[in-house]
Amino acid sequence: MVDAGTKLTLEEFLALPEADINYEFVNGQAVPKVSPKEFHSMLTFALTTLLTQWSKQRGRVRLEWAITLKRQGEDWAPIPDVTYISYERLPASRKRNEACPVPPELVIEIISPDQTIKDFADKAKDYFDAGVLRVWIVDPVAISIIVFYPNGSNKIYTDTTPILDALLPGLELTARQVFEEAELI
Repeated sequence: MVDAGTKLTLEEFLALPEADINYEFVNGQAVPKVSPKEFHSMLTFALTTLLTQWSKQRGRVRLEWAITLKRQGEDWAPIPDVTYISYERLPASRKRNEACPVPPELVIEIISPDQTIKDFADKAKDYFDAGVLRVWIVDPVAISIIVFYPNGSNKIYTDTTPILDALLPGLELTARQVFEEAELI
């Protein structure tokens, strides 16, 4: 447990013992993540399953893996719900039990009931500024996936329109596939 308001260095944050609560490192503080509910868990599992099938020999898909980045010049360690990082950015031979040391190509965040698209649009900008190349926001209420791009644009995917992206060659997921895999539709 971390006391609210306690300032930490990134090294102190990363050395904290594992706990029942996940924390992100923001502005020198350990900030608790929203406690996931069932739909969140189901979507995280579905996305991890579908992306892992695609990513064989390309890279690694991880859930709730801290990433060490910079945000507005300060150390930042967000914990996206799902992360994809290619073997080009982080070689398959690298096996260390630590936070992800480089920006991944893709981070995926799932909206919880008390969060907003605006919250995640702001976070997407921080991710891009730190070197992440794509951000997907999954909205369980709208049954959609919003893909954010570094140029500030985004596209909303619903139903059977495939998410096609040169950054993720060969991946052809649809929102319907993800939500069906999660048994939410």
